[in-house]
Amino acid sequence: MIHTHTSRHKSDLDEATLAEVKEYCARHPRSPSAIRRPRVMQRGNTFVALLGSTLEDGVAGLGASVDAALRAFDVQYSKSLRPPRG
Repeated sequence: MIHTHTSRHKSDLDEATLAEVKEYCARHPRSPSAIRRPRVMQRGNTFVALLGSTLEDGVAGLGASVDAALRAFDVQYSKSLRPPRG
């Protein structure tokens, strides 16, 4: 379980990572990442883009890079808006 604190939102990231987030959002201005601005953090070798307080309760994207985590977040966020099949 990954817990995050809102007050640490920007401080979790170094300047290079923040620049990557800004670049991704500039390239994809209508994406869920650009609109919802999930927290982005690095845990080990994995980047996590998280909207919510925990992975279990929120929407998250995980990836080996900031770009990959934000792309995964966009997919998961879009899936969370669709009604379940069946």
